[in-house]
Amino acid sequence: MPLLELNHVCKRFGDTPILEDVNLAVQEGEFVAIIGYSGSGKTTLVSILAGLLLPDSGTACFEGRPITEPGPERGLVFQNYSLLPWLTVGENVALAVDQLHPDWSAADRAACTERYVSMVNLGPARDKRPAELSGGMRQRVSVARTLAMNPRVLLLDEPLSALDALTRATLQDEIARLRREQNQTVVLITNDPDEALLLADRVIPLTRGPAATLGPAISVPLPHPRDRRMLNHDPEFQRLRREVIASLLNLGTRPTTTLTRELVLPDLEPEDLTRATHWTARRGPLRRQERRTVVVSAPTDAA
Repeated sequence: MPLLELNHVCKRFGDTPILEDVNLAVQEGEFVAIIGYSGSGKTTLVSILAGLLLPDSGTACFEGRPITEPGPERGLVFQNYSLLPWLTVGENVALAVDQLHPDWSAADRAACTERYVSMVNLGPARDKRPAELSGGMRQRVSVARTLAMNPRVLLLDEPLSALDALTRATLQDEIARLRREQNQTVVLITNDPDEALLLADRVIPLTRGPAATLGPAISVPLPHPRDRRMLNHDPEFQRLRREVIASLLNLGTRPTTTLTRELVLPDLEPEDLTRATHWTARRGPLRRQERRTVVVSAPTDAA
């Protein structure tokens, strides 16, 4: 039985269909990347998996049970950090620990918080507030807070899209490391084919919206851990990259209608700028039926 499953899921906002007949099965320990265009409904899809939205039809299930609300077994890392600005790094992470383990002693909760802060290499910044952190550090706090929930499934909603290239690469390596150490089931939402192939076991393209749906999955048999520098020279990686991009382009193509209409141009002729004219002569384009010879008189020099 899949750990996480969508069966014929449809979702609309008003009269606009966002998702149409979406089917997905994620096995325990699997890393799945869902890749698609901006505005195709990726955040809507991950919100249904997290229980933040309910499908209009179809079912979303965790271990065979319908998902009707958020739960600690499904941890979501948002795209925009979602940290409380008046709390420090340690306090933001402790917020999740305290909510999930109110029966633990203060010492046990503090030790758990410290473990996850250290796991994302933020020990020296433990007492800093979000305004004192870089974007990459804030996102690591968000990841640590979610991991502190010890979720069965880690849902990542484009968590690295707003970061610079170097910080993004660093956090990609962090996510890969944490996944190996925790044997975490991960669903990554992204619009970057290279990121998907670097991290995932399967890449599934999402068609362009509205009424987006999932296309055929592409298996990524490359061994872990993956070195991005070596991958650029790997023929199998290059083949998979071409396949993912071609799949996105093909799924993103929408039927178009060609309209043919006869255009009637105005009955005008442009002004002949090479002909000398007097300032009193008429300037500007003439209609063809107004075409006439303009006689220009110029003063003669006195003898």
